[in-house]
Amino acid sequence: MESRFDSVGRNPHQLYYLNLQRITENMERGMMEEQHQRKLRVCVATCNRADYSKLAPIMFGIKAHPESFELEVVVLGSHLIDDYGNTFRMIEQDDFDVGSKLHTIVRGEDEAAMVESVGLALVKLPDVLQRLCPDILVIHGDRFDALALATAAALMNIRILHLEGGEVSGTIDDSIRHAISKLAHYHACCTRSAEQHLISMCEDHSRILMAGCPSYDKLLSPRKNNHMDTIHSWLGDSVQENQYIVALQHPVTTDIQNSIKIYSLMLDALTSFNKKTLILFPNIDAGSKEMVRVMRKKGIEQHPNFRAVKHVPFDQFIQLVAHAGCMIGNSSCGVREAGAFGTPVINLGSRQTGRETGENVLHVRDADTHNKIYHALELQFGKRYPCSKIYGDGNAVPRILKFLRNIKLDEPLQKSFCFPPVKGAFSQDIDHILETQSALAVDLGGTNLRIAIVCMRGRIVRKYCKPNPKTYESRIQLILSMCNDAIRDAVRLNCRILGVGVSTGGRVNPQEGVILHSTKLIQEWSSVDLRTPLSNELHLPVWLDNDGNCAALAEKKFGHGQGVENFVTIITGTGIGGGVVQHHELVHGSTFCAGELGHIMVSLDGPECMCGSHGCIEAYASGMALQREAKRLHDEDLLKVEGLEVKKVEAVGAAHLISAGRLGNSRAQAVLKTASTALGVGVVNILHMVNPSLVILSGVLASYYQSPVQDIISQRALASSQDIKVVTSDLEEPALLGAASMVLDYSTRRIS
Repeated sequence: MESRFDSVGRNPHQLYYLNLQRITENMERGMMEEQHQRKLRVCVATCNRADYSKLAPIMFGIKAHPESFELEVVVLGSHLIDDYGNTFRMIEQDDFDVGSKLHTIVRGEDEAAMVESVGLALVKLPDVLQRLCPDILVIHGDRFDALALATAAALMNIRILHLEGGEVSGTIDDSIRHAISKLAHYHACCTRSAEQHLISMCEDHSRILMAGCPSYDKLLSPRKNNHMDTIHSWLGDSVQENQYIVALQHPVTTDIQNSIKIYSLMLDALTSFNKKTLILFPNIDAGSKEMVRVMRKKGIEQHPNFRAVKHVPFDQFIQLVAHAGCMIGNSSCGVREAGAFGTPVINLGSRQTGRETGENVLHVRDADTHNKIYHALELQFGKRYPCSKIYGDGNAVPRILKFLRNIKLDEPLQKSFCFPPVKGAFSQDIDHILETQSALAVDLGGTNLRIAIVCMRGRIVRKYCKPNPKTYESRIQLILSMCNDAIRDAVRLNCRILGVGVSTGGRVNPQEGVILHSTKLIQEWSSVDLRTPLSNELHLPVWLDNDGNCAALAEKKFGHGQGVENFVTIITGTGIGGGVVQHHELVHGSTFCAGELGHIMVSLDGPECMCGSHGCIEAYASGMALQREAKRLHDEDLLKVEGLEVKKVEAVGAAHLISAGRLGNSRAQAVLKTASTALGVGVVNILHMVNPSLVILSGVLASYYQSPVQDIISQRALASSQDIKVVTSDLEEPALLGAASMVLDYSTRRIS
């Protein structure tokens, strides 16, 4: 192993943060006038090895700017316990002066011990905080030790900066994290979703910094290529990169017995999988003692395939994760830091439920059998995924330092909460109690803008329709005006509006509430953040998705898709669209393009499609395609047939073509046969790709296409797919019902 220090005694952390200092020099020049002010006294409190990996980059950044900051370090919690590696030593090795070491852990590793540990910390912290007298206390995350820190500081009128608030995970950590956020005065969060969660918790937007994760500053910086030395030092000289597993499983404090069972099954699966495995001891939460007992009962510490350790220095641990064949367990490192390297991860159980993850994470939430975990190892081991930067871009520390500098100590200490205004409050009476839970559904079509009040059972209580304006500004104003009208009517109709669901054409990012690219039929409707103006004006949560996906959601909640695990909905209207439901969940894809079923190509040299390509299903089978062919036949005087009359003032469309075909017009029949074949072949391709158990045709052409598509499946699909049924939708308003279902499902669900 090479030395941790360079020729002048500087370790890699110091070298990295010297570079950070150079990066922020320009920022310093713009703040010369602030240098005459007194330094900001910042106290950073670290409780365990995990939070130190996030706090250390900030500590180095503060230390690199002695002209602006005074750094005080408080160490407590499991840092000071031998069984957990005495990890306070790595803080000292990083050359930080530890001002206070507080032994705050009451041993026992059960629920009562956690409570007693919080109480012991609250007894000891006041003296330390009174002596240090910091201007601001920096706290990370969601641990019970951090809750004690936040409680003590808030009661002692010390400003608190909370890192990584607003995130959602599993166990008691969620409640603790949100409680700390309510005590904190300032927030540095990692993701846009976390920022929105904090805002929805009524935190002041001006005191929230979307910084990214500080550990990513180190992860994304250039590293020396000495990872093989690290791998060999921990796992032996014969082990190669991508040929070993890193395992780290912690207790789930709200379901201890099940988490112990999952831990036992994981160890059995890893033993059977027969790969070299570095396994770290669990953290100090309630249940960890029982998990260690399980590990020792199975002889893991003596097993030749396992290396069981209490602690690995963060720099080395990250190298081990980056080059592992797989990481398994329920550590937040798996769903956060591992994504920066594309390392495949298996997340077991409920501890990280709700976390934003990259495509590298395979969730096994019901890890109730050895075979299920073993199969997950077979699927994930040795893969590589695209690197993900969900949690940071490598520039969190400069942002946080700038944020700290801009804190005005002369501002009132009392924090304020930004509650949304309450509109039309009314007293509690029998009508209020009997209100119908409802959604406000919005459908943005190429021609019309439609809004409906939809009750929980899918009944449309009231519907509104106006022409869709051609410009962005006019469209937004009309949407807001119609929504406000509908909300006022909802009170009179005894409907409680839970939220707003929006269905629109084009490609949509439902996570951010942004319309990325619209169809050509809706102008000025690309790169549009629709969620923000609607939410700000109506003070309601807002969901949106494209019309094809909404049609699938409508079938899932109200139509043929109820209770069906895997199905596909295809809209046959002006265009061809749809949605794919797999394992009861709508599939969006990595760039939100899943479900663009109309652009499956069935011919290399077919007619031109609206998307610019050739031979798409939509170019053959959509209402626009049939209208084009009907007009061509009509212009050539070839649409005539006994029993069909086309008035001179009447626009020729798909309905005339279908009528002509049914009355025996051979040319109309040929066009319709080609269209049906194209759609049928496209459906066969879908069956062979995602293997649904049901295909639902929706839209004005569904009834015509149902029988021909079923015939094409029986003729051309693989034998295993020939019995899959094609049905037509019974829903009259799938776009509106699908938009409503997003609200009715998400706003009333009780689990993630």
